[in-house]
Amino acid sequence: MKIKFLIFIITISSSFFFVNAQERTKDTIDDQVVNVIKPYTPIISDAFKIKDTPKLSDSNSAKKKAVKYNIFSIPVASTFTPAKGKAATVDKAKTVKLYDNYASLGFGSYTTILGEVYLNHELSSNENVGGYFSHHSSAGGIEGLLLDDDFTKTSLNAHYSQKLRDFSWKVDAGFDLQTYNWYGLPQNFFGQAEADMIDPGHSFTSFNVGGKLRFEDAIIKDGSVRFRRFGDNQDSGENRFIAKANFDIPIRDESINTEILIDYIGGSFDKNFNDVGEINYGNVIFGLAPSYQLKQDDLTVDLGLKLVYLNDTELGDNKFFIYPNIEASYRLVDEILIAYGGVKGDLIQNSYYDFVNENPFVSPTLFIAPTDQTYRGFLGLKGKLSNNVSYNVKGNYYAEQGKALFKANDAQTFATEDYQFGNSFGVVYDDVTTFSVAGELNIDINRNFTLGIKGEYFNYSTDTQAEAWNLPDVTGSVFLDFQISEKWYAGASAFYVGERKDQQLLVGALVFPDPTPITLDSYFDANAHLGYKINDKISAFAKVNNIANQDYDRFLNFQVQGIQFLAGATYQFDF
Repeated sequence: MKIKFLIFIITISSSFFFVNAQERTKDTIDDQVVNVIKPYTPIISDAFKIKDTPKLSDSNSAKKKAVKYNIFSIPVASTFTPAKGKAATVDKAKTVKLYDNYASLGFGSYTTILGEVYLNHELSSNENVGGYFSHHSSAGGIEGLLLDDDFTKTSLNAHYSQKLRDFSWKVDAGFDLQTYNWYGLPQNFFGQAEADMIDPGHSFTSFNVGGKLRFEDAIIKDGSVRFRRFGDNQDSGENRFIAKANFDIPIRDESINTEILIDYIGGSFDKNFNDVGEINYGNVIFGLAPSYQLKQDDLTVDLGLKLVYLNDTELGDNKFFIYPNIEASYRLVDEILIAYGGVKGDLIQNSYYDFVNENPFVSPTLFIAPTDQTYRGFLGLKGKLSNNVSYNVKGNYYAEQGKALFKANDAQTFATEDYQFGNSFGVVYDDVTTFSVAGELNIDINRNFTLGIKGEYFNYSTDTQAEAWNLPDVTGSVFLDFQISEKWYAGASAFYVGERKDQQLLVGALVFPDPTPITLDSYFDANAHLGYKINDKISAFAKVNNIANQDYDRFLNFQVQGIQFLAGATYQFDF
């Protein structure tokens, strides 16, 4: 207790002493207000910030009322049973069986026989062997003729091909036999007496063998060789050998496509038209044609030239030719409108074989020489009017030196050969420039209907000849194929050939006819065919040719057969 009392006395005394000291030491300086002035520099923290969720002080705001949900499940009886889904079926067309082989045979008016056999057999997955046989003959019977007009054309071909890993090759051989008659006797010069002295038959035989080779991913792309022996029953003969190769020459990142050519021809005729002596001819052509293709956006340009060396083996004459080989195309409107053009040239190797296939009534007394096609310029537009309609319009200009023209041989009153009565044709050469305008329209609606229309107008200018003999001023053609139903099919074609010019004299008479060119009338030839598919293998067909029954002259004094009917059947099969 004593201690607690002592602490209380000390505390009271200390408080009294502190108050008394305060009163004695009071500060005598008066109070003053000091104002400090400085520029206001605001900081971001001073800015008034709007809260993302402002606090509302509206006294009428109501609190959200909590809502509680309760689901009452009531079972409902149901008798519905969903059916199982089924995939929809698509009606598929019946697969058409394709056969590798077929045989066709038909008979018609003018004792016409038409037959074809095509064979192809797969020895293994990369080997094939096959062949082709065709025959077309007629016993003739054109009214008003003094000589026989029958003809035959028979062809036989066999081939073998093999495809290996890096290349493929094919070899083939063929034989052809053709017989015709020089039946175009000018009846304004000769009659039945002279006709009885003439054996108008003229036959041709041809044998050829050759092959092709194609490489994959190699510098040499492909190559081909062909040898042909052609002759007739008038002791005429011709040999021709052609070898071609196509390869690329790499230069940095580009390549130059190059084609090389060797073309040899040699032949002879037993005599010339005037029985003076035999005719021998021979030429060998060496060609080199490099070209470079440039592509940029819608523009494609092929830049090249063709170098040709000609060696006349009979005359010992040598010539060197340089031809342009330029072509370009530009897509103006995608596939709708494409402009194209170019300038090209070539040395054309003429042959007895080619002349016979174009005009089988030539005499075996021809002079064979190449044609120098100095240049051929062309310019055109092509494209599509729709997905099913395409067109092509083109203008051409040819400049040719030594162009071959068929011209009727003069009729001789002192004739000793069967072809010297004005009933055959020879070949004359002239420098000819040709301007033409051509148009083409193709309509392919579907597999069941296709239509093609072509037409071309020609204008010729000759140097020494009075006319461009036997060249038409207008040509046109129409082709139509129509699949009527699954069983029936049909087709039609029509050809129009404008006027041509020719000339013929009677040699040896006291009075010579005026050497005025003769105009051959234009002609229109329409043809149609109809077929019926009996089953997958057998079908029957019928054809009609020269529907208008026009007795026009294909060549001077060589009238064609009138309307012709033919019917037959085709059989398809596999081995």
